[in-house]
Amino acid sequence: MIRIPLLRSTAAASALVVLFSLTSALQAQTDVPAAPTQAPTAVIGPNFPKPDPANFTVDSPTQDQVKGFLEASFGYDASRVFQVQAINKTILPGVSKVIILGGEKGKADIGSYEFFVMPDGKHLISGNEILPFSDHPFAENRTALLNLADGPSKGSAKKDLELVEFADFECPHCKDAQPTVDKLLADYPNAHFVYESLPLVRIHKHAFRAAAYGYCVAKLAGNPAFFDFAGAVFDGQQGLATDEGATLTLNSAVSKANQDPVKVEACSQTPETKAAVESVLKLATDLNVSQTPFLFINGRGVPLNQVPYETLKQIIDYSVANDGPAK
Repeated sequence: MIRIPLLRSTAAASALVVLFSLTSALQAQTDVPAAPTQAPTAVIGPNFPKPDPANFTVDSPTQDQVKGFLEASFGYDASRVFQVQAINKTILPGVSKVIILGGEKGKADIGSYEFFVMPDGKHLISGNEILPFSDHPFAENRTALLNLADGPSKGSAKKDLELVEFADFECPHCKDAQPTVDKLLADYPNAHFVYESLPLVRIHKHAFRAAAYGYCVAKLAGNPAFFDFAGAVFDGQQGLATDEGATLTLNSAVSKANQDPVKVEACSQTPETKAAVESVLKLATDLNVSQTPFLFINGRGVPLNQVPYETLKQIIDYSVANDGPAK
């Protein structure tokens, strides 16, 4: 994983990040009433203590809204079970504290997790992260990406299942993630895939130039040529470490995409190209992308190199079944 120092790092791109925090939190017993000591021989699952009605002291969010958020965020994992334990007022007007108990089917352990819902009812704060909150927490991201993610694409023309990757040509983890992306597209031929070049300019000297070259290859020759170029750049990624090596690597990649390096270099210097690359930086900032490689699945953000492949498939299958068609 590479985090992006030039973007806001105080927020994650989606509530999926909550899942990984929550999964860890569930391993610890944190102010949770103990389950009965005489557990049955066959453990069915966590024995949650009954919620006390006195611990629900606000009208918003409602228990149904919190349950909807949990289902939308974690419903792809059928082994996880949750209970809303409390929704309380805080000293800040309109800010509510939500306490969740969680566990895993077949295991008795109970963990707790808490977050704060903001007065707008659309965001929550978890630790140092600001995340979307609703019973459809990824809908706004999905709409934004459908409208604004216009990078090189492949796969299905329909966008009912849209995968958008933010990656940096100079990021080694992004290079490592490309076989995973290829496997996903082979397993889901109905997916519409978009590649957004996100250069980490403060740590990768030649990332912006590589992104500009990629934009120009796509502009001059179309999407297939771009993906030929991208594959060649990742294959020769070590060459981007030096000025001379970067020139050789990028020109070689352009040639492998059957394009003229002189024309592509000239295109890369234009204000239009600079603006196009910067528009991706803005989109990533607006979506609170804080690391690369990062994958959006119908608006649900996933830190691509931190999630097992089978979990990615679970998330995609759940999205296909529940998200509905693109609008």
